[in-house]
Amino acid sequence: MSQAGKDLKDAAARRGSFLQTLRAVAWSFFGVRRGAGYEEDVAKLNPVHVVIAGVIGAALFVLALVLMVNWVIGSGVAGS
Repeated sequence: MSQAGKDLKDAAARRGSFLQTLRAVAWSFFGVRRGAGYEEDVAKLNPVHVVIAGVIGAALFVLALVLMVNWVIGSGVAGS
């Protein structure tokens, strides 16, 4: 097995909790993260969890934007 394949397999076997992953992804959406926190995340978090949490976070962000636009349009602010 190549070194890259072994590294990916090792990374996917990490036992970081999904809650830790959600917290790290939420901080990344805001763009604020300490260097030490980032290094800890890289060492502990499962990359599969990071991808899943990122997709969930992006979907929630888009849903929030759609709801906000519908609320603004429905309140009559844009039409007056």
